[in-house]
Amino acid sequence: MSAVMQSAPESIPAFCEGIQYFADSFPEIDRLGAAPLLGPNQPALPDATSEASVYQTLLAADALRYLTLQVTGSKSSGHPGGFASSADAVAALHLLGHRNMVTEVGHHAPGFYSAMFLDTSLQDMGIHTVADMRARFRERHGLLGHLSGAIPGLLAPAGPLGQGQHFALAGAYLNRDKLFPVTIGDGGLGEPYIMSAFQHFATAYPEITNYLPVLVWNGYSQEHHSMVSLWDNTRMADYWRAHGFDEVHLIDARDYADTPDAPTYADSTTFGFAARMAFTGAILKAADAASKSALTGRRACLIVKQLKGAGVHATGAKSHNLYAHHTLDSDDVKGGLQRRALPIQAWKVTRENFRHAGGGPAARVAVTESVRDLPSLDGLSLNEFSVGENHVPTTAFGHVVGEVGKRDPMFVVTNADGNEASAMANINKALTIRHPTADDLYFQGPSGQVYEPLNEDACAGLAVGVALFGGRSLWASYESFAINGLPIWQTVTQAMAELRRPTPATVCLFTAGALEQGRNGWTHQRPEIESYFAAMMRNGNVYPLFPVDANMIQASYDWALRQHNKGIVITASKSPLPIHATMAQSFKAIDDGAMVLQELPSTKAAGSKTVVFAVAGDMVLQPVFAAAATLAEAGIGSRIVAVVNPRRLYRPSDVLWNSVSEPDGRFMDDASFRAMFHGDALIGVTGGPSGPLEPVLLRSQAAQRDVFCWKRGETTANPQQLFDFNGMNAQAMHDRALAMLEQAAV
Repeated sequence: MSAVMQSAPESIPAFCEGIQYFADSFPEIDRLGAAPLLGPNQPALPDATSEASVYQTLLAADALRYLTLQVTGSKSSGHPGGFASSADAVAALHLLGHRNMVTEVGHHAPGFYSAMFLDTSLQDMGIHTVADMRARFRERHGLLGHLSGAIPGLLAPAGPLGQGQHFALAGAYLNRDKLFPVTIGDGGLGEPYIMSAFQHFATAYPEITNYLPVLVWNGYSQEHHSMVSLWDNTRMADYWRAHGFDEVHLIDARDYADTPDAPTYADSTTFGFAARMAFTGAILKAADAASKSALTGRRACLIVKQLKGAGVHATGAKSHNLYAHHTLDSDDVKGGLQRRALPIQAWKVTRENFRHAGGGPAARVAVTESVRDLPSLDGLSLNEFSVGENHVPTTAFGHVVGEVGKRDPMFVVTNADGNEASAMANINKALTIRHPTADDLYFQGPSGQVYEPLNEDACAGLAVGVALFGGRSLWASYESFAINGLPIWQTVTQAMAELRRPTPATVCLFTAGALEQGRNGWTHQRPEIESYFAAMMRNGNVYPLFPVDANMIQASYDWALRQHNKGIVITASKSPLPIHATMAQSFKAIDDGAMVLQELPSTKAAGSKTVVFAVAGDMVLQPVFAAAATLAEAGIGSRIVAVVNPRRLYRPSDVLWNSVSEPDGRFMDDASFRAMFHGDALIGVTGGPSGPLEPVLLRSQAAQRDVFCWKRGETTANPQQLFDFNGMNAQAMHDRALAMLEQAAV
């Protein structure tokens, strides 16, 4: 065949506008490609082994390759090579009717966009032609360089490697009758999370198998050979079987090469037509078999071994990235496009097949394109404790979690460090730890709702994946170790900021704060993670909450359960602490952002002064109340303000709130802020870093301002010693307040 410019524009379908090259012919197109095999009443290939099915899958793979290179080439930017190796498998799965596809490879984005273009999903973004897609690629409000939450038909974002499996597992958990393929690169296979996540999930949920890892084994990572490029086929298959997969379907392009000297990693697009058909047929057959197994109780994986860059402008690592010189008119890109050019009839057939695959465009049929029905949580039972009593915040929280799980059987709690260790054994008692081994001593059994692998990434991944896909979840962690699961939480939360539909917030509980971990030493004292969430408040949809007691933590969780498209992080202690607020005051504090816990007037006859303590946290209130008492003895007034929901304390202009998918424009007004925080001196106090107090420090007009916060961990016998070590005791606060008032008077 040859590639030529089409000279009769009226004969080109409208969606093809912008395609640079068309072929004047393609082998057997009149016989095997005369009409699409899929239609309104045929959502999947009727026979995966038929010659026509194989042929139209081959056309689809070439169309995906062409579009991927044309789109990236239009901006001289992006990553065509990795997806090109997977195009055959992706095409096969789409034409087999499986539309709920995710990836852990962000660099596959242009290929996934190409699939959504072919099935018309991108029309929801105003992208109707290839020219539109070229213009919108890597542009604001367009097709981002990596997958985001805003693209119609695409189920999940793609951030750091090693995340996509979480989305496949969460989708499978919530939708047992649908298949969730996930493409994985052999470079990404170096991430430790991928296989461990599959293994943990399979142990806890052996009956759920409707996910399908699709390994794109192409010999390269980004810009060099991958570590697994040295493995042979037997070792790779054994690796997957060793991680509990019942079936390994491995298709090696080299086995179908029509030359005897094919390299270890072969490029199927260089084969003759018959060899290409044989290779495509093998992939289609394997994809069909693996899909059916996964949907009927057997863990299966599909591995396609093919050279990176198959069918685009270059091969190997050189295909990974486009640079400024890779224009649509450069010889290498032009050559790649011409080699993959298709005749107009092929585009017509492929377009119709994608339009009808799986019952319609992914933007209509994918599970994430509609709001999931959830059981009502109206009238949750909250235990209100009397002000002045001592109660454990996390235990009170656990009671509410148990109520949620009883209402919603799909609700899942994840915790790598154990609920009992965080004074939340009541969660395990109410909902049971999920494990094949039933053991009443540990409150565990095969039908539990508590997922407790010792892996923060696996816990965070399943929890946020469930939330993204429309279900309720809770990720609980020691604050010290939560950093290990943060990347997937951050990816999903950012995706929610631009998501096309409302979905339950990602809710976290971080316990056993640094002040409670004295005896464990500095390894367990890492409150610095609070800085991450503090920095993300300006994103517009991230809300760190600092409840002051067992009443307020219940109110915080009740509020969080009713939010959508937000990232909500509740930080609380597991020690008995005084009750400071009624339940009504607690709900108001969350909504307002803060509340006054105590106000002591000055008793000096002249020159009365007031020190304001702005406090984020619960246990850290103890030295603050003690400092206020000693100041009162000296006749100095004080006001203790709990900073409960600091995002509410920013000015509206400080936060990109109006650009998120579920905008929340509730901020404390200036008059209310002054009433709470105005004084002669302001002292911010937090058991972690100072970041959560930024909105207070930003708006305060106090002449003197200072912060008492976490500095460094140490091994101590009790929290007070850790307070002392960090200079956060009552005496230090008292002395600093006096010095600040003296300075203000000068």
